Amino acid sequence: MDKWDARFMEMCHLVAGWSSCFQENRQIGAVIVKDKRILTTGYNGAPSGVTSCKERGECLRRKLAIPSGTQAETCYAVHAEQNAIVQAARLGSRIEGATLYCTHQPCVICAKMIINAGIVRVVYECGYPDEFSLRLFRDAGVSVERFERG
Repeated sequence: MDKWDARFMEMCHLVAGWSSCFQENRQIGAVIVKDKRILTTGYNGAPSGVTSCKERGECLRRKLAIPSGTQAETCYAVHAEQNAIVQAARLGSRIEGATLYCTHQPCVICAKMIINAGIVRVVYECGYPDEFSLRLFRDAGVSVERFERG
């Protein structure tokens, strides 16, 4: 890890603050970087035109007692990593060969998208209960590093 990793991780935390997730501890940010340039950002939140949990005043997953790391489809939010990849597509930004920085370890669904987008390195800070996503990254040859503040 170098000073750039720390700076891009700081940006992830800034972007996470834009999240429309009702649970403050689940506000997640992602930044896609290539050649030390930020290409796109993403945060978890409801799709355009859909009322977010924050606006509804409750978390659907908490209301239904869904454990973390399971049933990702039962949530109004699009994940930060997914939003960063979609933003790249909308803007016509080429992210092949890029690094994705994220406040949290990507889930298996995001891992599949990251792999197919051609992202070659993932740096995350907080763990997530999804060992299969880490296995997919290993199988695909994507470098995965846990960021340690120090």
